[in-house]
Amino acid sequence: MKLKPLQDRILVQRVEEENKTKGGIIIPDTAKEKPAEGKVIAVGNGKIGEDGKRIAIELKVGDRVLFGKYSGTEVKVDGEEYLIMREDDVLGIIE
Repeated sequence: MKLKPLQDRILVQRVEEENKTKGGIIIPDTAKEKPAEGKVIAVGNGKIGEDGKRIAIELKVGDRVLFGKYSGTEVKVDGEEYLIMREDDVLGIIE
């Protein structure tokens, strides 16, 4: 199944962090925080402005982005977990 976000929304897959510290200590899943970094999987067409013209999204598929800790809505598609969020929820692009 494919999922196409609408308007100015994007589909993001979280990038998993390492489960070891630099000192070699293994961090259990219960102590981990959810990462605030992800990869853009799909983008919408952009929202329609007050003048009726479509405003294009600056993000593209494959971009690595930073987002707020509680941003977006979690969805599960074909057993994979994703986030759907607005372009405004993205804090920056990692180059």
